[in-house]
Amino acid sequence: MRIPLPASRFPGGDIFVKIICVIPVRYGSTRFPGKPLADLAGKPLIRHVVERAQKARRISGVVVATDDRRIAAVFKGNENGVCVEMTRADHASGTDRIAEVLGRRQADVVINLQGDEPLMDPGLIDRLAELFEKDPALEMATAKVRIRDEATLNDPNCVKVFTDKQGYATRFARILDASDQRPATSDKPYKHLGIYGYGREFLLRFSKWQVTDSERRERLEQLRALEHGVRIKVIEAEHDSIGVDTPEDLEKVRNLMAKSSRSTQQSSQL
Repeated sequence: MRIPLPASRFPGGDIFVKIICVIPVRYGSTRFPGKPLADLAGKPLIRHVVERAQKARRISGVVVATDDRRIAAVFKGNENGVCVEMTRADHASGTDRIAEVLGRRQADVVINLQGDEPLMDPGLIDRLAELFEKDPALEMATAKVRIRDEATLNDPNCVKVFTDKQGYATRFARILDASDQRPATSDKPYKHLGIYGYGREFLLRFSKWQVTDSERRERLEQLRALEHGVRIKVIEAEHDSIGVDTPEDLEKVRNLMAKSSRSTQQSSQL
């Protein structure tokens, strides 16, 4: 199912940059099978993710990249301009799945929004896009947010990122070890958010590199980039986002959305 994206382009200094948001989605998950179709406030989880992406202003379209017809069927009929790309089932990571899509589409920059981030701030998508508009040589970027509690710090499902004084990633980890020798220039750990930006040429190169041992062990595709010497720019987000890795995470998101809905209703009644 392929539907052309709009041809609109956004200015970046003296050049024009076409930016798309691609959401890689697979049905299978060890911790949460069928996660993309799990009900969240009356809609499949993946629909919420797409709707957040559609609120961003600096992208020219949203593509759902999946190998599963059940997920594709959620968006049949090109609802609200959503494009669906069917991809191979043997990709090692979501980034590799996006690279397949990019091989068939024209775009200078891709924003990779994880398919389990229903609360992602659309403004953060725009901030990442703007980095590439201002710096055409930038290859990869992502985001972090301050950790405010011990539980998050010790949660292996929460990926931590360290950055240097220039705001580039030095390390990603799921579990922090007291014996780890962190680089002298690194800052304290931040929570890594499930969103990336890639320049086109970099992403096509990245997809041809072999999966590294650390990437396979940690299940963190960004480690492949770091081990090849890629500088990953990291911006700090104002708001946290909950990635849904488990049914318990989904319940947390349900509660937050219900609380937000109640607050909105109460405000409208004042």
